[in-house]
Amino acid sequence: MNGIATAYLLPSLVAAAGGVGAGWAVTTFVRHETGYRLPLPAAIAGAVVIAIWAALVMPLTFLLPVTLLLGWALLGLSLVDVLDFRLPDVVTLPLVAGGILLSLWLPDRNPLAHIIGAAAGFAVLYAISVLYRRARAREGLGLGDAKLAAAAGAWLGWLALPAVVLAACFVSFVWIGVALIFRGRVVLGERIAFGVPLSFAFWLVWLYGAPF
Repeated sequence: MNGIATAYLLPSLVAAAGGVGAGWAVTTFVRHETGYRLPLPAAIAGAVVIAIWAALVMPLTFLLPVTLLLGWALLGLSLVDVLDFRLPDVVTLPLVAGGILLSLWLPDRNPLAHIIGAAAGFAVLYAISVLYRRARAREGLGLGDAKLAAAAGAWLGWLALPAVVLAACFVSFVWIGVALIFRGRVVLGERIAFGVPLSFAFWLVWLYGAPF
């Protein structure tokens, strides 16, 4: 086995081992927030996939454990949103604070951009929520989505926010399109757990950067 393969294999194995404990933590969190007993093997599998993915992309620095914690937090949030259509403050607010704190050590060395990103992320999603409610006379996006967008802005900086929002919208359209194919127009009247595509977009941009 060559040195490059070894350099990727060891962090992946260590991260995957941590994913076992993270999977248990995710099931506990989801049960506490929703009352739903998530199958432990499924949660562990999801946490391990996130761990290996992060280990293959992130350098072996402080960014790897930070990325693992982010990925597992987003996994828990996404599951709660799917099951209960909400994003608990107990995770979203620490993510906002953690992103701003982390910005002190990120390569861009620009905490102000991350503070602006947090404010802008919340403001944009909150504005969309208000406009949707006035136009459709019902709830669309919740405050939890706005707080998660604030977390994305805190971690990524304001320049990356357009990529996050566009990617999240694209994933949502694909999600709805697939549901239309299999279930028909009834899905147009149903709520969508926007925290899931928003979390996925946040994760992708954190790992690979904004494409523009």
